[in-house]
Amino acid sequence: MRFRDCMNAFMSGRGASSRHRCSGPTGKLNSSDGFSFIEVMIVVVILAILATLLIPKVMGRTEDAKRAAAKAQISNIESALQLYKLDNGNLPSTEQGLKALVERPASGPAAPNWKAGGYLPKVPVDPWGTPYKYTVPSSQGAEFEILSFGADGTPGGDGKNADIVSWDLDRN
Repeated sequence: MRFRDCMNAFMSGRGASSRHRCSGPTGKLNSSDGFSFIEVMIVVVILAILATLLIPKVMGRTEDAKRAAAKAQISNIESALQLYKLDNGNLPSTEQGLKALVERPASGPAAPNWKAGGYLPKVPVDPWGTPYKYTVPSSQGAEFEILSFGADGTPGGDGKNADIVSWDLDRN
């Protein structure tokens, strides 16, 4: 009788009457009913090898994930800015900044139809904890520019330190 059958018999109350079918001649479970120490150790070694191979690949993806998150946040901010412009006829000024998407601007270009509750729940910061830089118009001639300085927090850079700019989200 298999171990599962023995457990079912025990749970249903037939444990004592079926004891002779669930055990070997000594009254103990047969040694083939469980895993040996060697089998468990082989599984542990295989898991350790897999972890050794996979962890460095996963750990190296943190910066890629932060860059992807920054690009997604910039896209969301762009959408909020477009809604702001549709409601009010203009974009927030550079001085008003992205705060105009959260709180009704007190100065600068008027926002007569500013949506109650705002366009974003809070002023966003990039995944590295730095506020996004917002400029109207952009330095490249676009209507506006949203910029994250990347991992190093300074202008320029390559790779993980490269700037992420709204008008060039496909780069990097």
